[in-house]
Amino acid sequence: ETRGLRPLCLREPGATIVSERIRDLLLDPDLEGLGARAEALLFCAARAELVANRIRPALQAGQIVLCDRYADSTLAYQGYGRGLPVAELDVVNRFATGGLEPDLTLCLDVPIETGLQRKRVASETNRMEAESLAFHERVRQGFLELAARQPERWRVIDATQAPHTVASAVRRYVDAILEEALGNETDHKHRK
Repeated sequence: ETRGLRPLCLREPGATIVSERIRDLLLDPDLEGLGARAEALLFCAARAELVANRIRPALQAGQIVLCDRYADSTLAYQGYGRGLPVAELDVVNRFATGGLEPDLTLCLDVPIETGLQRKRVASETNRMEAESLAFHERVRQGFLELAARQPERWRVIDATQAPHTVASAVRRYVDAILEEALGNETDHKHRK
């Protein structure tokens, strides 16, 4: 915003009527017996809806899109956390998103107990947060492995630091990618 840009800020699942309804179902703490495959497909259905109706139109209009969670979350939660085959989930994710990947993914990393404590203070516990510590540790390791596989896209930030330090790191990474994107846009305009 300080650059005069108006980013579209979204959460996933969510941000469309269908995706919000799927979100309510998926995070309902009273929902029992939902299988891991069905859970993964519901997340991907919500993602497909979000990409088609909010993200792609915004990108086509030249808008910056910021999204809290995206396809990597399915790989971490349902793949590493629930034990589903990550390669198969990746195929379903690519189908749901039409292959759309973020330019930058930020992982705010904290020990599991710290993250869950912060969530408990901020709001009620949802179905995913009520999972075991072992589940959350597998998810965390999944995120870190995904980051290690694509270091050109991912930035892992130690979120145990003071909030202003974490915010500075986020700003630094976002500024760098905006500089690159805006610089390329300026170069492209000069070549025309």
